[in-house]
Amino acid sequence: MPPHILLVEDNALVVGALRLLLEETGHRVSDASNVADAARAMRTDPPDLVLLDLTLGADDGLALFALVNPPLPVVVALTGHDDPETRERCLAAGCRDVRVKPIRSRELKSQIAAWLGVRTPA
Repeated sequence: MPPHILLVEDNALVVGALRLLLEETGHRVSDASNVADAARAMRTDPPDLVLLDLTLGADDGLALFALVNPPLPVVVALTGHDDPETRERCLAAGCRDVRVKPIRSRELKSQIAAWLGVRTPA
C-alpha cells in the first residue's frame, strides 16, 4: 500500500496543489481543514506523514498534538513564518521538521522520501 499523507491545511488552493503533487508521486492523500477533523482522521485512518499548517483559522495547528494519542506519525510543520521562535515551538511540540512555505515541489518530494525513510528513484 502506498504511504498515506494527511494534509492539515485550510487553504483549498494549497490542498489542491499538494494533493496533485503527492498523488502524482504515488502517495495516498487525505486532508483536514482544522485540528478536530485532523485528529479524527488520524484515529480512523492513521497516516504515515502529516503535513501540518500552523494557522488553521482560529486553530493553532500544534494543538493537534494534544488531541492525538501516541504513537504519532511523522509530523512536519508547513508555515509561512520563517523565524527561530516558530521553528523552536514546532520542534518542541513534536514536529520532526519545519518547512517554510512556499516550498518547491522537487524539494518537497525528496524531503517526503527522507521523512518516510523511502529511497527515491534515480
